[in-house]
Amino acid sequence: MSGMNIQASDCLLIIDVQNDFCSAGSLAVPDAEAVLPLINEFIPQFDTVVMTQDWHPAGHSSFASSHPGKQAFETITLPYGEQTLWPDHCVQGSHGADFHPDLHTDGAQLIIRKGFRTAIDSYSAFYENDHSTTTGLTGYLQQRGIRRLFCVGLALDYCVRFSAVDARREGFDAVVLEKACRGIDLDGSNDTALAQMRDAGVVIAS
Repeated sequence: MSGMNIQASDCLLIIDVQNDFCSAGSLAVPDAEAVLPLINEFIPQFDTVVMTQDWHPAGHSSFASSHPGKQAFETITLPYGEQTLWPDHCVQGSHGADFHPDLHTDGAQLIIRKGFRTAIDSYSAFYENDHSTTTGLTGYLQQRGIRRLFCVGLALDYCVRFSAVDARREGFDAVVLEKACRGIDLDGSNDTALAQMRDAGVVIAS
């Protein structure tokens, strides 16, 4: 974190560091556990820490198992647009939905649960995938006087990307700490995500 002058108006946004996205999980992100020591080191440096948690009901519309004949990682069209189909993951109340046991969750003031509506997926900490249904995070951050978000966690090319881009859309400065993120990298999606974030004015910090 050297070179980053952390202010009271900064927030650390820790995205989806949950068992199902780690090595033994149903939607494992390569090298996911590598982010844990870095994130744990960052937490005490921030006055405001927010965590997100994927929180799907069983039979969620983003699960390939909900669409007969479809396989995980295929793309379908749902009423709100294109949707990648995933293995069942982060089902409410399951071990897979729990935060990784090595993540220091005590430092968080707010946990945003997302993806809990059966008919719509939610990557971003700010909006569901229709880009209009909000999580309420913007109002919380504004009332806390937050101006800049530092984004870390899983997965770089999906939930981190959408959260960082939406942070800019909502008027916040956004920094993605790349070493504290890992991506799924479907067909080069990590590079695409980094380009899209930069285009949106997100700072990518190594």
